[in-house]
Amino acid sequence: MCGIVGIIGTSPVAGQLVEALKRLEYRGYDSAGIATLENGHLERRRAEGKLRNLEARLTEMPLSGTIGIGHTRWATHGRPTENNAHPHASKRLAVVHNGIIENFRELREELVARGHVFATETDTEVVAHLVTDEMDKGKAPREAVASALPRLRGAFALGFIFDGENGLLIGARQGAPLAVGYGDGEMFLGSDALALAPFTDTITYLEDGDWAVLTRDNVEFYDAKGTPVQRAKQKSQASAFLIDKGNHRHFMAKEIHEQPEVVGRTLAHYLDMSAGRVRLPFELPFDPAELTRITITACGTAYYAGLTAKYWLEKFARVPVEIDVASEFRYREAPLPKGGLMIVVSQSGETADTLASLRYAKEQGQHILSVVNVPTSTIARESDVAALTLAGPEIGVASTKAFTCQLAVLACLALAFGRARGVLPEAEEQRLVSNLINVPGLMAEAVKREPHIEQMAGSLAKATDVLYLGRGTSFPLALEGALKLKEISYIHAEGYAAGELKHGPIALIDESMPVIVIAPHDAVYEKTVSNMQEVSARGGRIILVADQRSADDASIAFEAVVAMTPMPSEFAPIVYAVPVQLIAYHTAVFMGKDVDQPRNLAKSVTVE
Repeated sequence: MCGIVGIIGTSPVAGQLVEALKRLEYRGYDSAGIATLENGHLERRRAEGKLRNLEARLTEMPLSGTIGIGHTRWATHGRPTENNAHPHASKRLAVVHNGIIENFRELREELVARGHVFATETDTEVVAHLVTDEMDKGKAPREAVASALPRLRGAFALGFIFDGENGLLIGARQGAPLAVGYGDGEMFLGSDALALAPFTDTITYLEDGDWAVLTRDNVEFYDAKGTPVQRAKQKSQASAFLIDKGNHRHFMAKEIHEQPEVVGRTLAHYLDMSAGRVRLPFELPFDPAELTRITITACGTAYYAGLTAKYWLEKFARVPVEIDVASEFRYREAPLPKGGLMIVVSQSGETADTLASLRYAKEQGQHILSVVNVPTSTIARESDVAALTLAGPEIGVASTKAFTCQLAVLACLALAFGRARGVLPEAEEQRLVSNLINVPGLMAEAVKREPHIEQMAGSLAKATDVLYLGRGTSFPLALEGALKLKEISYIHAEGYAAGELKHGPIALIDESMPVIVIAPHDAVYEKTVSNMQEVSARGGRIILVADQRSADDASIAFEAVVAMTPMPSEFAPIVYAVPVQLIAYHTAVFMGKDVDQPRNLAKSVTVE
């Protein structure tokens, strides 16, 4: 979750760029840099480590340009070195980038074949050369960017300045947030309103797929097709509050939309994307090859993340996994194997039942690995090793981005354990890592289903009971979907393994019962189709979350279909979580509920 800032100013901007980047430090970073135009020509200053190192570099070699871009980088492709730090540049432009370019390898090979010389290990440099290649064909900067953007796959935000163009700044958004700020003869670009707060309180958020052309007195917005569009200005409260809702009605909506970015950031922390391997950012205090059993415990949504991890750990690492809700585990005096591993999952790291379970496991001689979002939390401090989810602050009580980041970490752990145990071949690991790299982009595509889901919500809001069905890794997601709907809309909902339908719940099916089926096209899809036919035969109202091929193959009359992008099935739960969350969110909003602070619930449960 890198930070981007850009300024077209009336005085030297280097100091302003650094101050704006300081407001983005909460996102985490390992290097930083800025680029300005000095007498019309590009100059860069970059430094590994904290912003104070960049400030020292600027003291030694000042920049006086009145237009510039800045960046704090969390390393994804390539080591956190000064050479890999942003901005990246060619002879024609400099660019800053937040996110992942999924198809960077094929683009790089194509550009190298045309004579381009690359100097870094990053995916971002591909963007610089791709736009430069279009400019070398005679295109002006905006036309070159317009030609290059459709060729990029993934979730990203971009900011460009161009050699010889002292009044031109271009930004683009696909899945990662980006905002334009307005000044008096000045214009600004930033990852969020917080970065722009010292300069302006009037901003416009780019919508997904948008790109913007900023000059000193104006901004033009274009959609993904290159059509000019209007985007509304709004007043930002970011100067008064650390966390801002942006252009969203609720924090929950904002956090759902942040998922392509924060999941990408989390995956970058655990993967060597260039090599296609898992790269854990810590040393394990145990040998995964010696484990005879793993125990997982958690509460609520975190428990469902752990339940999904059970499937992954048993499949990819071939190790038995036992999982229990922490409020039950802590009291049943479970026997634990000597030298075993306990994985505890918690967003806050302060969940009372989970913390008590951790302490019981330590007393039983277990190694403790925690998956937490707060590195200073009690659970993180009392663990042997803390695997951090880099979701950033989550304000909405109903967990969304923390859940998908937990899934991302647990998926990486499963692959790392599989390699360490000698049961996951290198080629298979590379295939699975490639699939994980594609997840943020697929999540960005899933967010685009929101208008359709919003239309569905009115009908679902009239229900008094809802069933969720899924098989395999979609079963925990069915449980999570039911929980989300219950906790923010107060509609009674239950999640079931689809194969269990005929063992009791089918008695509830009638013409008034919505049944939400989560069914990626996986090895058990045909079995799920049989269960859907049982529901259809009894008049149930089926809402299918699946790709269009799955919907067509089922030959069933659905009340609605949320048509997902086709994808490999292994990590589909991370992507399919997005429509499941949006269904609950829009149903609750339609009913007028307080989705950020649902009744009777707290964000961090520190009591039994």
